[in-house]
Amino acid sequence: MKIFALINWLYATITIFVSLIMMILLYPFLPRPYARKITSWMLRWSIFYSTDIEGKEDPDTQMFLINHQSDLDIGVMETITKKDLAWVAKKALFDVPFFGLALRLPEDIAVKRESKTSLIKLLRDAKDRLDKGRTITMFPEGTRSTTGKMLPFKSGAKLVADRYKLRVQPVVFIQTSKYYNLKKFYYSPGCIKVIFLDSFIADKSDKEWLNNLRVKMQKVYDDELANNPSHR
Repeated sequence: MKIFALINWLYATITIFVSLIMMILLYPFLPRPYARKITSWMLRWSIFYSTDIEGKEDPDTQMFLINHQSDLDIGVMETITKKDLAWVAKKALFDVPFFGLALRLPEDIAVKRESKTSLIKLLRDAKDRLDKGRTITMFPEGTRSTTGKMLPFKSGAKLVADRYKLRVQPVVFIQTSKYYNLKKFYYSPGCIKVIFLDSFIADKSDKEWLNNLRVKMQKVYDDELANNPSHR
């Protein structure tokens, strides 16, 4: 069984790598966001995962906030929305050879943690992407968490949402690390549950809305696991 899972992981990892190459090659020929959308769908079909969506995407959403568990998360989100997503990621990823190019070409947004200068640039870049009709998309935890417990949300999401009074929609991914885990060399095809929560307008007068949102998203996550044994 372990050998079979390892073979699955190797196949999925190679497929992800190939999809990144194809995305980079398509960018000069296709308007954004089609290169990323097409290759995300090709990846989805190639590694045989599906999605089960609960709730509805708000067409007026300006910012998605998503919990982060797996390298599949970006591809999953790209296939369940037609929106042109502008992903926010730590600057170090933009400096990684090849992978960084896949972030720079679609003009995703780089942010350097604990840097006031970077936060100013984040606000400026976010405004530019919003003016272009794109949807800011962030993993507010700032990194993956595979324990089932969401990490504290970084302040950057609240900074941007408050500054521009954005309509924010939380999205909860259920157990994506159960299907693909890079560090554990594991991949298993399956149906990934995605839950769209109600959207809201960011209110900077509410100092705790981001922390309260984390609590709400965690409860939705825990309730789904408790009520649906197939996710365990």
